Amino acid sequence: MRKALARQLAEPHGLGGRLVGAVLNRYNHPSMATAAAELALSPGATAADLGFGGGTGLGLLLKHVGPTGRVHGVDVSTTMLDRAARRYRNQLDNGQLQLHTASMTQLPLPDDVLDGALTFNTVYYLADLDHALSELRRVLSSTGRAILGLADPDAMAARSFAQHGLRLRAISDITDMLAPAGLRLTDHQQLNHRSETFHLLVTEPHTDLAGAKPVE
Repeated sequence: MRKALARQLAEPHGLGGRLVGAVLNRYNHPSMATAAAELALSPGATAADLGFGGGTGLGLLLKHVGPTGRVHGVDVSTTMLDRAARRYRNQLDNGQLQLHTASMTQLPLPDDVLDGALTFNTVYYLADLDHALSELRRVLSSTGRAILGLADPDAMAARSFAQHGLRLRAISDITDMLAPAGLRLTDHQQLNHRSETFHLLVTEPHTDLAGAKPVE
């Protein structure tokens, strides 16, 4: 059961995947709402939720960019893509939302297109995280902002399902990978939710790799 749960969290599928998506929406909503506001998107902006899972982040981004903006949702799970397509049918029909079946290591987006991006709890499932971060930088505009959200790695390590395929990295290991990917850490927020710590790593592009300085 623990292994099955880990597989569902990595790529929700079937009825179990739909249930996982609903749980993720309830669990992640407070932190995602904070992150979406932190992006400071203007009406008409272009944003994305990368690995959107249950889809609550898509709704938050759609609200922030308004009817003249555009939101891209990227996920590998066809179950989650189908769920989002039903939930946001009107926004798909009018072109405000576009959904893509893809991995974060090969984003189906042009260069410099995003004013803001969210990705929540995806780092556990990316073997090639440095490549995914480089892709994130590629699609982010020079004035854009991207936020990586993740539960505390130590707390995750204590969960039984974490031993089945999850790649738990220390926060410092993740932040050390930002500069080579062309990103710089501008803020590290720690949110307390249900007696647990959740991390928001706020990043922006930088062009001078040598000049990038980490934020403690």
